[in-house]
Amino acid sequence: MLCVGLTTVDVSQQVAEFPAPGDKVQSGGAHVAPGGPAANAATAVAALGHRAVLLTALGRDAFGAFAAAGLAERGVEFHDLAPDSRISLSMVAVRERDGERTVISRNAAEVSLAATVDVVTPFVFQADVVLLDGHLGPLALAVATAAKDAGLQVVLDAGSWKPVLEDLLPLVDVAACSSAFGPTEDELHARGVPLVIRTNGPNPVTWSSDGELHERPVPVVQVRDTNGAGDVWHGALAVALARHDPVAEAVGWANAVAAVRVRNTAQDWVEELARWQDSR
Repeated sequence: MLCVGLTTVDVSQQVAEFPAPGDKVQSGGAHVAPGGPAANAATAVAALGHRAVLLTALGRDAFGAFAAAGLAERGVEFHDLAPDSRISLSMVAVRERDGERTVISRNAAEVSLAATVDVVTPFVFQADVVLLDGHLGPLALAVATAAKDAGLQVVLDAGSWKPVLEDLLPLVDVAACSSAFGPTEDELHARGVPLVIRTNGPNPVTWSSDGELHERPVPVVQVRDTNGAGDVWHGALAVALARHDPVAEAVGWANAVAAVRVRNTAQDWVEELARWQDSR
């Protein structure tokens, strides 16, 4: 599995309630680990027992070194294509009673990266499915172009609109969108995307590929931490698509994997997902 996009360093703190402006609150627990959509997806892929290769930007400072060590510990094979960049810090507050989170992050705002099809083609040739988060736009576009040339399925984690999507969407086979992602299913089909899937928190996941809208409910679990749940869902979906599972089964599998993420905290979800996979 080839995952392409953003890596961050996430500083997660559990709080009883989100602070009001000017307030100071004491956290019930803190955890620091690699995060970001592509990195979280790659982590899920590795925990599910599959080879996970990540093309990203880390940089050479202490935070980049910390993220690199964490990814290696999680079994993710990573390649830093912007070594002169600085990795982004994400400050995450997770509300204990329902797992809701709030995030402050620069994302890829400080990353300058140029990538060509020639540079990324060797990684694409080793992949079965390509998963993009749309960050690091030139890299995403180069990988998608190489993947289409190689006949590989391209999956987009569509969390928010990014300028690169104007050129990227015609190269996408599966757009897996959040509920907040602006374009409608019909608009995405018109841009050339054959399969559009939309997650919506605890509500059923829907998809459209044949002119009809289908849905699959998500498991009901006690939610402890929703941060990165969508990223984990996308990684699981890509694994299922690599196995050539039918769409309904792939969505159901991704729903089950994401349920493992949300019922665990930032500190233990990776190990719990691996145990869950081993117990199946």
